[in-house]
Amino acid sequence: MSGEPREMTITVDGAPVRVREGATLLEALRAHGVDTPTLCFLENLTPVNACRVCVVELQGARTLVPSCSRKAEEGMVVSTDSERVRHARKLVFELLGSSVDLSNAGPEVARWSARYGADPARFGAPAPAASEGSRDHRHAGHHAAPDPAVAQTVAQPVKVDNDLFVRDYSRCILCYKCVEACGGDAQNTFAITVAGRGFDARISTEFAAPLTDSACVFCGNCIGVCPTGALVFKSEFDLREAGNWREQDQTVTRTVCTYCGVGCNLELHVQDNTIVKVTSPLDHDVTSGHLCIKGRFGFEFVQVRERE
Repeated sequence: MSGEPREMTITVDGAPVRVREGATLLEALRAHGVDTPTLCFLENLTPVNACRVCVVELQGARTLVPSCSRKAEEGMVVSTDSERVRHARKLVFELLGSSVDLSNAGPEVARWSARYGADPARFGAPAPAASEGSRDHRHAGHHAAPDPAVAQTVAQPVKVDNDLFVRDYSRCILCYKCVEACGGDAQNTFAITVAGRGFDARISTEFAAPLTDSACVFCGNCIGVCPTGALVFKSEFDLREAGNWREQDQTVTRTVCTYCGVGCNLELHVQDNTIVKVTSPLDHDVTSGHLCIKGRFGFEFVQVRERE
């Protein structure tokens, strides 16, 4: 039928792959069963090509190309596991692992890092953590000479300035997901952006103001897209600090938000008969994974067992 999308053929690691017109290389790779690492990509956000772990080798291209945003074209020849690709991915995981706390980034990150033989320790022992607020007020172009004996890190104290969620930027990889979700891809609040340059780049509110004094509306969509645990529910943070966060014991129940008639779907994460956080499925055509403050954080009334 004329309304159906046209298909094309590309070659992936020597095998022909059929892909619909307009699809990205990443979509083609996933449909072909190729396990391609991604950190800054999410289906409900605009690709920003920040992390570079999804790069592939494209015949005829001068540089490696990000598969998350490069559109497939008829006759493309793609290599996903060449020596050039493996080296690039290994180095990215090494640089991230040496400078960022990835312990809450999920098992797939550790698996990918091991697959490419990443050795973050080769850059040296971690440098001391920054003092509270010092990274927030660094100015572009004002850099001290690094100590070659240690690996520079983004380690810094956790930011707790509200009762809903916590910012632990020692875990931030600057994937831009939170910025996109706060901006034009979801909330259109634009409360946060990337400030600074080079290693001093960081996620920041305007003039590094506390969230409570910023344009933030506390929708929590930044939490929903964060891949490393840099942004988490206060409830999750407190349980982790107490050593009582047991994700393997949690149940996830899908329901519909009761606050209005839009019909947003919620996923209630329950541990010890208590809701510990709320997410929304990416494939829901109403929310696409995003929620408002009531849907994401307005669950405390469920926990009230006694009425006065």
